[in-house]
Amino acid sequence: MRMPDDPWQRLAGRAPAAQPAAFGVCRRATALSLLLLCGSTLTLGADDPVMLTRRYHSGRGIVYVTKVHSHSIVDSHPPDLKEFLPPMPGELWLDQQCTVTVAKVHADGAADIQHRFDKFNVRADLAALPEETRNSVAQAQAEVSQQVIGQTLTAHYDRAGRLVDFEGGDTLFAGVDAPVREPLTQMLRMFLEQMGGQSLYPDHPVRAGDEWSQDLNAEPLKDYPFEVKGKGTLHYAGKTRYQGINAAIVEYHFDNVLTPAAGRLSDNRATPQLEQMGNHLDVQISGNGQGRILVALDDGRVLQNHSTLHQTLTARMQSKEGLTAPDDSPRMEIQATTEMEVDGNRSQ
Repeated sequence: MRMPDDPWQRLAGRAPAAQPAAFGVCRRATALSLLLLCGSTLTLGADDPVMLTRRYHSGRGIVYVTKVHSHSIVDSHPPDLKEFLPPMPGELWLDQQCTVTVAKVHADGAADIQHRFDKFNVRADLAALPEETRNSVAQAQAEVSQQVIGQTLTAHYDRAGRLVDFEGGDTLFAGVDAPVREPLTQMLRMFLEQMGGQSLYPDHPVRAGDEWSQDLNAEPLKDYPFEVKGKGTLHYAGKTRYQGINAAIVEYHFDNVLTPAAGRLSDNRATPQLEQMGNHLDVQISGNGQGRILVALDDGRVLQNHSTLHQTLTARMQSKEGLTAPDDSPRMEIQATTEMEVDGNRSQ
């Protein structure tokens, strides 16, 4: 992390010509000691309370450089059940650069944020895929890396930084094959949520060492048809400087459970057959994650976010009466780990 020029450097300037050289060296050594002391105090954070809150300013922007790596494993009982899934790459990498600008601030404190993609490179591990699928996915990778560049989507956030909805995501990956499109859509949503400050800000001032919790419950959205139940715990670790900006260091971890919205699975052609057998498919996604985030003290915008997310999708047979099917009943499990590193490159 590059530290900005420090005002204490002025104390380390060249001594006046009338002073002995040794005196100038002594002054510089003293100033250096003060600089180190000041720097350590700044990093650890003073005991003064701070109020972390999101304040949108129309026209303000920042450029984010993002690296994402996702690793997934599929398991099933019986083992050959996973052959019914479409081929999916086990590894997926994404490198992107995005210019984020506050387009409009509403009277209630909510905001519309524009995300323009300046760079977008996606790469998947295709070795485990069938040859015919491998070729189509490889072509999709090249196409999406070109078609996304220059496109803009608009995300809508409430006054607390929660993602409400976004426009443009449905056309962003149009034409991309399903094995790549769905993981990319999930990566995009994760980026939009976390860089908006999703469930980050406390409703009271905090001091270094303070912890607070946030409710992560959310209703299904049209582009994300899952009901979310969860809780996050955050810890204020102190202050630092990031590219000349005073920032708060916030560490966090969370747990959540996602279930499909009612009727979401009704279009699946296997659903009527399961219902005739007196069963239905129970689908659940459990997740947990942790990370470290830097938040600007002036307006609460996210400057940096390094995080890891673990998710497990479980699908199993369940009787209509609500009784869980035996352990040897058909079930499917997909485990995914996603690492994300986002760094604010410059602010406007």
